Amino acid sequence: MKFTKLQKLFSLLAHLSKKEKLILYAALIFVSLAFLDRMVINVISSKIKALNKEITTRDSEIKNYLKILAQKNKIEIQRANYSSYLGKAKSENEEVTLFLKEVEGLANKAQIYLIDLKPAAMKEEGSAKKFLLNLNCEGKMEQIVTFMYSIETSNKLLTIDKYQINPKSKDSNLAKCSMVISKLIIP
Repeated sequence: MKFTKLQKLFSLLAHLSKKEKLILYAALIFVSLAFLDRMVINVISSKIKALNKEITTRDSEIKNYLKILAQKNKIEIQRANYSSYLGKAKSENEEVTLFLKEVEGLANKAQIYLIDLKPAAMKEEGSAKKFLLNLNCEGKMEQIVTFMYSIETSNKLLTIDKYQINPKSKDSNLAKCSMVISKLIIP
């Protein structure tokens, strides 16, 4: 059956004129090229476009990484400048003890008499920890101001959150001061 169909096709082709054969071959070539375009060339060109897009994306990522690497030294220098503010991993008790010693040292330097010095609490603020300390002291007003200034300008991130200063007595040049001091630890 297939053989007879092929014989009919060949006999039909044999009866075609030269011009008709030329048109038939041109049509076959056109259909073959269209088929080749749709099945092979289109697939390859879409793959090339996808690869070009990926190359462009990777190229921009590499440029961003190079910018970051170029800034690496600058970042390390800045980190070294601020390393005194960054805490090393210590336990809470060690941090509180260091905090107490720092405040005592500043009080001794300012010649303030410490009446009471107690740790109050520890609060977590994001990744940082804030330690609080209640303090009662006595001294001359100049000494208290010097003490407060040394706390605020300390490179250990100490701050005075609250304070209250009252004269010790009517005719005395001494004053009593109570304050809440905080220390921020950034891990």
